[in-house]
Amino acid sequence: MRQGPRPLNLHLTVAAATLMSSVTALPSLRSGSLPWRPALRDRASALQAALAGRDAARTDAALAAAVARRWSDFLAGLTAYRHHPYDRGAAFAEAGLKPPRLAWSEGTTRLLAYADRRRKRGRPVLAVPSLINRGYILDLAPGRSFLRDLAGRGYRPYLVDWGAPGAVERGFDISAYIAGRLEAALDAVLAEVGEAPVLVGYCMGGTMAAALAERRQRDLAGLALLAAPWDFAAERPAVAEWLPGIAPGLLALADRLGELPTDAVQALFSGLDIHLAFRKFRAFAALDPASDKAVGFVALEDWLNDGVPLAAPVAHDCLEGWYGRNDPANGVWRVAGHPVTPGRIDLPALALIPGGDRIVPPASARALATALPKADMIEPPLGHIGMMAGGRARELVWPAIADWIDGLPVKS
Repeated sequence: MRQGPRPLNLHLTVAAATLMSSVTALPSLRSGSLPWRPALRDRASALQAALAGRDAARTDAALAAAVARRWSDFLAGLTAYRHHPYDRGAAFAEAGLKPPRLAWSEGTTRLLAYADRRRKRGRPVLAVPSLINRGYILDLAPGRSFLRDLAGRGYRPYLVDWGAPGAVERGFDISAYIAGRLEAALDAVLAEVGEAPVLVGYCMGGTMAAALAERRQRDLAGLALLAAPWDFAAERPAVAEWLPGIAPGLLALADRLGELPTDAVQALFSGLDIHLAFRKFRAFAALDPASDKAVGFVALEDWLNDGVPLAAPVAHDCLEGWYGRNDPANGVWRVAGHPVTPGRIDLPALALIPGGDRIVPPASARALATALPKADMIEPPLGHIGMMAGGRARELVWPAIADWIDGLPVKS
């Protein structure tokens, strides 16, 4: 049985509090003493007028029944998800798809190859995911795998799989990951294929990829950035506004444990839409468990709940350096002692900036794209995760990346 959605106690508490707030607010609604946001005042007035003259006991009973029904639907959705038979490994096996090949490893970091080693032609692609979530969002499920799509088009894709921090990695900051593990992974690709790869970075992995590109641009054929944050003051989401108040406690926890736990990271992301779990699991309860939509929901939800903790120094870099001081956009972010300056990256670049992104606001990603001397921008009408693993990614995103790669000059 699955343990998610994580953190489960937070999602249960939010759902219960949301439902009970309706019961406790009803007397104030009747009296007209309930304060409303300006955008809701007209609807509130209409609701108050509709309740006038109605039998209070019957209204109370109807509200209680609606609360019970929604709570029951939410729990039913949670239970259906936690017991769903989907298994990612079995799904790939049933589709006749082999696991990726281990091409290199160091510590908890692995380099996974999605093309047979005997394939001697096809441009190599090195994909860099975030340190926060598992890299298999780029290889989510049969038919929803960006990396396998690239391999099917004749490329030789590689994925950096960071893994959870071990004893050594708990001492890593972001600089150590880039100047150490990421450079070593690039060296492993160069040794295996003898050709400069295209570097593709997703989310936080895109920010890291930009730093690697500046350090090793002679060894790269191009740089693709997929929803890569850079200006952390641009269009700040609500959770970023809360960080100054909660970051000290989170960082104290990370220092005590050597890492920021997965549930703490997941709780931060839930702040982007605190009621999302309540809505989506109620909707999931109504689906046929065997339907493609239900299976797709479980596959994505499994990835969301399979996060990894952040090494304590990385947590400090992210919460203090990136979200706190906005080091990248302010030109003071350093990797191995050297400032990261996108203007010095003389590589063909492509920036995909999803217009519906709530995790990395488009303005944040656009700041990095505009700082690159040779960047093309594409802004698909998708969300942060949907651009890579959603139903329209195969149509709107994957071909655009492949077409751009096809147009790059060969660089040995």
